[in-house]
Amino acid sequence: MNLPNALTISRLVAIPPLMFLLVARFDYHDQVAAAVFIVFSLTDTMDGQIARRQGTVSDLGKFLDPLADKLFVLSVLIVLVQEGLVAAWVVVVIFSRELLITLLRTAAAGQGGVIAAAPLGKTKTVTQVVAVTLLILQRPYPLLGLPATLAVAFAVLFTVGSGLDYIWRWRHVLVPAGAPRVESSVEPAARELGGFLAESGLSLALAESCTGGLLAALVTDLPGSSTYFIGGVVAYSNSAKEKLLGVAGKLIADHGAVSAEVAEAMANGARARFGTALAAGVTGIAGPDADGTDKPVGLTYIAVATPSRTSSQEFTFLGDRWANRREAAVEALKMLAESARSVAAGKSTVKSA
Repeated sequence: MNLPNALTISRLVAIPPLMFLLVARFDYHDQVAAAVFIVFSLTDTMDGQIARRQGTVSDLGKFLDPLADKLFVLSVLIVLVQEGLVAAWVVVVIFSRELLITLLRTAAAGQGGVIAAAPLGKTKTVTQVVAVTLLILQRPYPLLGLPATLAVAFAVLFTVGSGLDYIWRWRHVLVPAGAPRVESSVEPAARELGGFLAESGLSLALAESCTGGLLAALVTDLPGSSTYFIGGVVAYSNSAKEKLLGVAGKLIADHGAVSAEVAEAMANGARARFGTALAAGVTGIAGPDADGTDKPVGLTYIAVATPSRTSSQEFTFLGDRWANRREAAVEALKMLAESARSVAAGKSTVKSA
């Protein structure tokens, strides 16, 4: 038992007293209930951040965290239905969405994947917390009735929207075993990048460290990628970065393997080795620990090299090891697509001139 797991369990422990506060009848019981709900809702953010910062992400935490979130919110909503403060269909919509995503995550886990929290999913959680808080407070403060209704409408909208977003992002998980999955499993960002590269005739090479070949796998999921993807290097160790990509040892010593300078050197090295128009370099700390450095888990640098410039961006991903690697690969695809668009536009301008 560690602090993040204790915070997660605290949400489960808070459910009975919170339900009591909602049905009790004494002065300011609704205000106290709203305060308790807000305080324990904040632990949903705190437990994950602490676990990633301390490197204490555990299987128990991964199991308990989504369970505690769903039970905490749904239990309050059920009591609010009983109290006549919200329509029952709202709870049905929210419960259906949570059940669907749970089944989707289970199916993904069975296929060796992990479905990380998406931006819409995080927005959904915030809208639900705001809506539930206003629903509780509308009883002692009737003027909050309209804001509560609007908040519920937004919460339902984002609940349905985030559910559809998850289904679309992970639609390949729903394909029956043995069915053709070539097209359905292609990451949209890889498809967009492939379209630009195929149309413009640009070539691509990759240099990966923390993603361990995942970026190349996403690129080659798209049929026909051999027309533009030349090859890649998975340089996990510092010595591999030096020998295979020409990254200077002094650069690694001065800035660390996880740095913008090294990411850019990796991209330049891959572009030079394979003779391509575009190349990307990815280096980061996927987790669950910081590999003996004082840099935070999730810190990632992605660089893209083109004929005219090499640039990089810094990211700090907040998922577990698999989620951080997946997000890094997807962000690299997006950066490459943007660079491919710029390079293609430059070529068109030169031809026109």
